[in-house]
Amino acid sequence: MSDVLLSLQGIHKRYGATHALRGVDLELQAGEVLALVGENGAGKSTLVKMLTGVVPVDEGVIRLRGVPQTFANAQASQAAGILAVHQETVMFEELSVAENIYVGRHLMRGPFIDWSGMNIQAQSVLDQIGARFKATTLVKDLSLAERHLVEIARALSQKASVVILDEPTAALSQAEIRDFYGIVRQLRDQGVGVIFITHKFDEIFAVADRYVVLRDGAAVGTGAIAGVTEQELVKLMAGRAIDQIYPQIVSTPGDVVMTVKNLSHPTEFSNIAFELRRGEILGFYGLVGSGRSEAMLAIMGLNPAASGEFTVQGQKLDARRPGDAIAAGIAYVPEERQRQGGILGFSVEHNISLAGLSRFAHGIWLSKIRESALCQRMIERLRIKTHSPDTLLSGLSGGNQQKVVIAKWLGLDPRIVILDEPTKGIDVGAKQAVYHLIAEMVEQGLAVILVSSELPEVMNLAHRTIVMRRGEQVAEFDKAQAQAEAIVAAASGLNQQATSVVASPQAEEVVA
Repeated sequence: MSDVLLSLQGIHKRYGATHALRGVDLELQAGEVLALVGENGAGKSTLVKMLTGVVPVDEGVIRLRGVPQTFANAQASQAAGILAVHQETVMFEELSVAENIYVGRHLMRGPFIDWSGMNIQAQSVLDQIGARFKATTLVKDLSLAERHLVEIARALSQKASVVILDEPTAALSQAEIRDFYGIVRQLRDQGVGVIFITHKFDEIFAVADRYVVLRDGAAVGTGAIAGVTEQELVKLMAGRAIDQIYPQIVSTPGDVVMTVKNLSHPTEFSNIAFELRRGEILGFYGLVGSGRSEAMLAIMGLNPAASGEFTVQGQKLDARRPGDAIAAGIAYVPEERQRQGGILGFSVEHNISLAGLSRFAHGIWLSKIRESALCQRMIERLRIKTHSPDTLLSGLSGGNQQKVVIAKWLGLDPRIVILDEPTKGIDVGAKQAVYHLIAEMVEQGLAVILVSSELPEVMNLAHRTIVMRRGEQVAEFDKAQAQAEAIVAAASGLNQQATSVVASPQAEEVVA
């Protein structure tokens, strides 16, 4: 193993009374993948912001190859050789890949931009990481996975010695994730030090060499991945063993509360049909781009080009706008909680009351007493961790932000709750809390549609799972029948004959 590339010693960071980082020590070797692990609110994001020059260090020393560093801004961090690739890529979509790679530092030939040289050098870096698109391609024509490759190409073009990958696979398909693993290994083999931040344990064990666990702003464990188990990492993260991630679902589906027939869209999906019952969790599984989320948006009246027949409690629903679906008792928790689910600059209380302001109206005024009562009830019911109802949503951990978004809809007393990727980007402890909340929902008689790309979620929680591929509903599995291999095969279009056998209740003995 090479000498230490990056070291942090005694790093502290405070935000007022909040001690975000408490004397963190960390070492990263050249040619190593270091997993930075911890629950939401453990200090991972603060540590990344300090390494990338977004916020200053209060106490402690950051060293690169033994030389102390002080980053006045993000440009200073990049100049030193540190670059971060975030879950949400920020790019200029109307510009080419090469222009995005060299944005802010164009190659010049005298007083003119050297477009040809820039394209050649960008293509060389893209070829180095195995990209299948050209440097002249417009970014708007790239998939999310390909955009991540552009970010990595930008890091390599700047001769970055430290690359921070912050939840880079959150919205990637399984095939794209496997390709991404290869890119991470290439970076390691080229001597780059990689800090890999993820909540997915399979990713940690697939690509990382060592780990550092943060809890409550302090480093509580470090070591080789080969010498630790998933259960040991969870215990370090949470300060306790989490033996039962998935709760026992005791609800038995009852009467049909919603039917969907011939749900179609000109380009995104076609002929989706299902029934949803009271007290049931109906899973929707498929790879990214399968049409799952688009179909849910149509049910909520948010996909105007879609058509279909809906009934709720036996009454026909003409969902041309979200208000129609909400009035029928349907709630929708979107995949992107920060952009679509909540307003980060609003307080917890105002986010919770946002979907039902008319319920707090007293003439032309809102009743602060009613609003506060609902908020307090939801904070207690969902066990939301917040200093006060007036805390901004941006000040909460990812898991508690998700609880607030769910609380916003539960405050309307819905009959049906659609949860689209409800545990995306949250840690194992927060996931457990959301799973138990889903179990409580169906025990109380709600019907839940669970849209997820996390196969263990739908297999452990859903009574039935509908599999989608390329906009079509290709298979359905009862919980007792569900096998991971068959579900994945249906989602990816592989082994269609075996998939159809498993999906048939009459063929259960054959499969066994």
